[in-house]
Amino acid sequence: MTDYLKKILSLGQAIEKRSLLAAEGRRLVFTNGCFDLLHPGHLRYLAQARALGDFLMVGLNSDASVGRLKGPARPVRDQGERSELLAALVMVDGLTIFDEDTPLGLITALRPDFLVKGGDWAVDDIVGAREVRALGGQVMSLALTPGFSSSSLIARIARAYGGGPGR
Repeated sequence: MTDYLKKILSLGQAIEKRSLLAAEGRRLVFTNGCFDLLHPGHLRYLAQARALGDFLMVGLNSDASVGRLKGPARPVRDQGERSELLAALVMVDGLTIFDEDTPLGLITALRPDFLVKGGDWAVDDIVGAREVRALGGQVMSLALTPGFSSSSLIARIARAYGGGPGR
């Protein structure tokens, strides 16, 4: 087994990891998303998130969750591919897949010290913000890198190959 695949955790393993981090006084940073087609904006965002604490845990939307949120043509990459790509990133310390439409259950189970999302989210609109603040954690919206999004990349590819929007 490739070592980086060990970063892909079940919910139980993620909760156990959180307990170990708390016992060691280490700070957990949590973010979540679909991460359908990784691009430089994702990399920069994840690096910023990781710099906030000692361990970056990513909650990855399952294929079913992505389909409900983004439509039947998504995700482009299945959850196995998306989780492997994320796990291979040096700034990602762990990740777990969730099937719900929001990561609220995961956030309440993990009790992160920092909850972060991209700058397209107002801090008060971030799912789990109230719960994390109630536990003394911080909630942040990190600046996005302009010009990068999976949806725009998919549209650009579709136009280039004659099958998509803007044809």
